[in-house]
Amino acid sequence: MLLIAVAFALITVDIRGGEDSPVDGARQAAAAAFGPIENGVSSAVDPVGNAVSAVRDSGERHDRLTALEKENAALKAKLGSDDRNRSRLAQLDKMLKIAGTGQYGIKGAEVIAIGAAQGFSWTITIDVGANDGVRRDMTVLNGEGLVGRVTTVGPHTATVLLANDPDFTVGTRMEASDELGFASGQGDRPLRVELLNGKADVKKGDRLVTFGSQADKPFVPGVPVGVVSRVDPSGGDLTRTLYVTPYVSYTKLDIVGVVVEAPKKDPRDTVLPSKPKPVPTPTVTVTVTPNANAPVDGQQQ
Repeated sequence: MLLIAVAFALITVDIRGGEDSPVDGARQAAAAAFGPIENGVSSAVDPVGNAVSAVRDSGERHDRLTALEKENAALKAKLGSDDRNRSRLAQLDKMLKIAGTGQYGIKGAEVIAIGAAQGFSWTITIDVGANDGVRRDMTVLNGEGLVGRVTTVGPHTATVLLANDPDFTVGTRMEASDELGFASGQGDRPLRVELLNGKADVKKGDRLVTFGSQADKPFVPGVPVGVVSRVDPSGGDLTRTLYVTPYVSYTKLDIVGVVVEAPKKDPRDTVLPSKPKPVPTPTVTVTVTPNANAPVDGQQQ
């Protein structure tokens, strides 16, 4: 009781004294004496307190970290999905432009398998079939050009023989010159085209489209085939051999279209992509400036 009364008396005197408190010296002496001890105790106790706090919060932090990892994974998946969707939308847009230009009625499809189940042929399986109006010997294209033709049809799927298969042959027509020929697949090598005119004037960079078949089966006219990459010398043969780089990359097929309705008239060359503008070759002009100190003929410096 006495200690409590003394403590209250000292507190009252200290408060009333303000900065000039008579116990200020005693407070400073106590701080000097007990300060190092407080620091030592604090440094000893703080890690324990931090550890306890860390253990107490570890569950919450772990849950938050897990949630962040899930959000990050979902974001990456979304970004990847968006990239793929953008690519597929671009493919679909190009295919629709070709269909619109050539007036082809098409049935869009997705490639769901490659031709391992079909032996050694270059084939793909698409996710449309007889129930979708697909029939055997229909032309298949994508946003680049000729993909192939339908060979087998099921209720919900169909098999397409690709244009680069060695058993594939399609009638072709040269752009502008109208020279006719037959293109055959050579696997991963350029298409081989035999022109009917052995003296046809053909050069590298010329382009070909499908000539079309009777009743438009298996091929409709005007579908882009490829670009001439090499021309064999004529040699007086009845035909002329060309090698054509196809527009379509047969190892990267995803969105394709089956032509279920042929155009009312031959689109000719209108479906071909626009030719790239030639890049001008820079020229360098060298101008010689006479030197005032150069010696004149017959004189020496």
